[in-house]
Amino acid sequence: MNETMVCAVGNVATQPVYRDLAAGASARFRLAVTSRYWDREKATWTDGHTNFFTVWANRQLATNAMASLNVGDPVMVQGRLKVRTEQREGQQNWTSADIDAVAIGHDISRGTSAFRRSGRPDPAGAGAGAPTRPEPDWETPVGGATGAGAGAGPEFEPEQGPTPVPVPVSVSAPAPAPVAVPGPAAKPKPKPARRREPVAVT
Repeated sequence: MNETMVCAVGNVATQPVYRDLAAGASARFRLAVTSRYWDREKATWTDGHTNFFTVWANRQLATNAMASLNVGDPVMVQGRLKVRTEQREGQQNWTSADIDAVAIGHDISRGTSAFRRSGRPDPAGAGAGAPTRPEPDWETPVGGATGAGAGAGPEFEPEQGPTPVPVPVSVSAPAPAPVAVPGPAAKPKPKPARRREPVAVT
């Protein structure tokens, strides 16, 4: 939990040494990390102090490091830092700085590198006798994708048949509706005159 994780950028100083142990493959090499600073008097970049680390790689990382690294390669190493102090013959205190590597890669800021995946079968042999699958159509239709399936992923276009030829169709216009023509206005009948009865005066 309280491990010191470091990322060191430097050059491979020694050829990796590979060992096939009972617990798995193991490899180690020396990593030189040199600081650089701007020298104002010389007006150029100058190398400063160099730190040396012993990088340890295990299992698949050790196998790949052995097949990929050579002396002088610019690399980036990420792992756990371990500083040990021991007593050896003729030396009072002997200190070593080790990095238990988790990841190792080429520093492509100073060159190019080609990646090859390990532990996979040959694509030419694996595909023998296997049915070929059609490539999906990754282009968006002209009208755009709408509906519930829009954005769900690539779809295969259905097979298209022969293009239908348009046939002209004659359409008869509807007959005009009859228009009502008003006739002569009817004359009103005269009302009969009312008769007045004589009034007797006494």
